[in-house]
Amino acid sequence: MTDTAPSDSARPNPGARPRIAITYCTQCQWLLRAAWMAQELLSTFTEDLAEVALVPGTGGIFVIACDGETIWDRRRDGGFPDVKTLKQRVRDHIDPQRDLGHVDR
Repeated sequence: MTDTAPSDSARPNPGARPRIAITYCTQCQWLLRAAWMAQELLSTFTEDLAEVALVPGTGGIFVIACDGETIWDRRRDGGFPDVKTLKQRVRDHIDPQRDLGHVDR
């Protein structure tokens, strides 16, 4: 397998693997939720992601971004994503042709 994801040409920095940032509210104590989602993404996209960063915030924030583009916002999208939805959104951003197996069913 190469060091880059298949859809590199669509990214601002071709050749670089995408970075996921999960910004979570420390006041709401959402660290465990953010860490669990990070673990799920790293397990599914093992070779495709450069990193998954946990970014502490305040004020009820829970935002997941891929290469700086918001793919989930708790306020905008109404709560927290289920893992299936999150994986599909990440996939759609980094490699839309990828089959996620049982997650897509």
